[in-house]
Amino acid sequence: MSTVIYHNPRCSKSRQTLALLEANGITPTIIEYLQAPPDAATLADILHKLGISARELMRTGEDDYKAAGDKLAAMSDKELVAWLIEHPQVIQRPIVVTDQGARIGRPPEAILEIINQAKFTTLDRQRHGRE
Repeated sequence: MSTVIYHNPRCSKSRQTLALLEANGITPTIIEYLQAPPDAATLADILHKLGISARELMRTGEDDYKAAGDKLAAMSDKELVAWLIEHPQVIQRPIVVTDQGARIGRPPEAILEIINQAKFTTLDRQRHGRE
């Protein structure tokens, strides 16, 4: 199972989510998204897997969000994705992405749904000789 966590090591929820993944035997690919923000296509894919808009992915308490003010309200989803890439600190965190989907780890236990789905799918494939 391929698992990626968009991680901020300074965030307690992000650290807790990473620990939860590891406690479930998963060693994810860790992307410190503040240093390496996703590109537009990757962020669009994450939003699709989360089933939310770019606006819903924003941390509204962040200074950059507040400073942008009404400018953000007038932006399309595509424009908001580009803005988030330039202001990654506004992206909700952590985000865990698997082949089964994506979840924001707030609370950290929110990721268990996709982790358990992925484990079930892997076991099912193994039982039926498809892996």
